[in-house]
Amino acid sequence: MTIRRFSTLASRLGAASLAAALLVAGPAAAAEDGGLDRQRLRQTLNAMHEAGMYGTYSNVVDGRRSWKGAAGVADVETRRPVRPEMVHRAGSITKSFVAVAVLQQVGKGTIELDAPIGRYLPDLIPGERGQRITVRMLLNHTSHIANHTEVIFPTIESLDANRFRAFPPEELARAGLGAPATGQPGVTPGAYSNTNFVIAGLLLEKVTGTSAERYITDHVFRKAGLRHTSFPRTPYLPGPSSKAYEALFGYFDPPRDYSVYNMSWAWTSGAAASTMEDLTRFFRMLLRGELLDATLVAEMQKTVPIRSLPGAVVDYGLGIFLDLPCGRFWGHDGSIPGMQTFAFSDAGGGRQFAFGTNLRNYQQLDESGSPVAHAIDFALGDHLLEAACGPGAEAATRAVRPFPAIGVDGGTATP
Repeated sequence: MTIRRFSTLASRLGAASLAAALLVAGPAAAAEDGGLDRQRLRQTLNAMHEAGMYGTYSNVVDGRRSWKGAAGVADVETRRPVRPEMVHRAGSITKSFVAVAVLQQVGKGTIELDAPIGRYLPDLIPGERGQRITVRMLLNHTSHIANHTEVIFPTIESLDANRFRAFPPEELARAGLGAPATGQPGVTPGAYSNTNFVIAGLLLEKVTGTSAERYITDHVFRKAGLRHTSFPRTPYLPGPSSKAYEALFGYFDPPRDYSVYNMSWAWTSGAAASTMEDLTRFFRMLLRGELLDATLVAEMQKTVPIRSLPGAVVDYGLGIFLDLPCGRFWGHDGSIPGMQTFAFSDAGGGRQFAFGTNLRNYQQLDESGSPVAHAIDFALGDHLLEAACGPGAEAATRAVRPFPAIGVDGGTATP
């Protein structure tokens, strides 16, 4: 595979998860009858496994009601089953955690959202560029700083050669900063880039005087009561977990296991691990104003158009985004080699869903290099809509099929 071809695929592997457009059919009215159709949730989750997904687990919360389930296997050799409480690499959902941490500092007055990043990190981003790029531009991907994952993973061999390498955050930042910019700072559409949130992590360290991982753990994970969310200290996932299988669009046949990996290459753009239950709790507390005050949550919800890694343009806030046929939801998706995650909440914090999968990039590519929709993609979309929209989701599904890929960082294929 050529370096150029792999660079395109590497962008889809990145911890940036905003897969393509996200059911961009215009929002329709929410279902009149809310609630949880447990049978339908189970059916749609099972259908994902039956379509070819190795394993998937899900958690849906509607007020005081909740449902969780799992389908498939965590290990294709031993046939060990997946379980709903498994720890999973959350990928770019890490960006939502980081955005909350930065906005906490905005609330304390140590960071100004529209101040130039050069004020805080003059050695990293000096001169005019440091004056033109603001903190907000990092969090909403309008800085036009290039995506470092495409620089540090130029070939398939580099993906495996760096499996246990510890990347210093400054190296990641400089890799993105040293590559050609994707546009002028502040110009829309922006361009989704993991480097933005690596720099946001370095900003946190500068203003708090502690490591970004420590600050986020103490002031986001613990404040939200997330008992199984962490930045793993080793290449292994802590606690019961699944393996992570990467097919790379048929290049790895059979798919290769990437469950043991040093996630320093993603750092504050995508290295966190969590459970589906923790993720629904986090977004519920965020949207109910329990992690930030209302004015800061409102800042997170100011969206701009950005181009996702797969190429579609989506409306993105500060570390959160998503429109669905049953209304506006807020959250993020996450993609790393072998694992994908979706976690979102409705605007009022009343309904949340999160689910993860352990097989990535299972599609084949067409002659232009674009993924061809797989049966898994349709099943995944069905489960997402059932989890988000509740009773009546089947009608919404029929209304928008075929629908675009889901996510910003390299999610499912576009039918």
